[in-house]
Amino acid sequence: MAFHFIRRSIPAAVSALVIGAACSSSRTSAPLPADGLIPLGNWGGEGAGMIVGDTAMHLHVGCTYGDVSGRIMLNASGQFDVAGSYMLRAFPIAVGPSVPARFTGRLDGNTVTVTATVNDTVQKKTVVMGPVTVIFGADAKLGPCPICRRQILSTRSGTNRTTGLAKHR
Repeated sequence: MAFHFIRRSIPAAVSALVIGAACSSSRTSAPLPADGLIPLGNWGGEGAGMIVGDTAMHLHVGCTYGDVSGRIMLNASGQFDVAGSYMLRAFPIAVGPSVPARFTGRLDGNTVTVTATVNDTVQKKTVVMGPVTVIFGADAKLGPCPICRRQILSTRSGTNRTTGLAKHR
């Protein structure tokens, strides 16, 4: 009698595990921000830094940098693909021009992985910067290449807030 009970219980347990796995979310990261945008603030990582403000995103990869105008909207999977500009020859002094670029990546919890694909119209070639990973609130580790700073005021819910953001002169 005990053998018959065990034989019937094993398939039921396996079915419960399969149903539980199928019903669970395939996404293992934190939920996306309610507004569907990359959160405002400083993001840092090894060889990279990203600064997100109300009006722009600024990305450093090594001694280069790029900019995107406006906030970056995420799709349902936390991915993004936006147009911007990039300065490939930025350190020790910026030697322009800024050239067209696409910024693609994914937000996963407090981490963004981003790649800049740059249309270098000066050298007539495509340059891929990254992928790099940056973490919200972490310091950018750029070696001899400083991340630049400027203040951007953002107004949310009627209060003024200052965020350290980048601008090259």
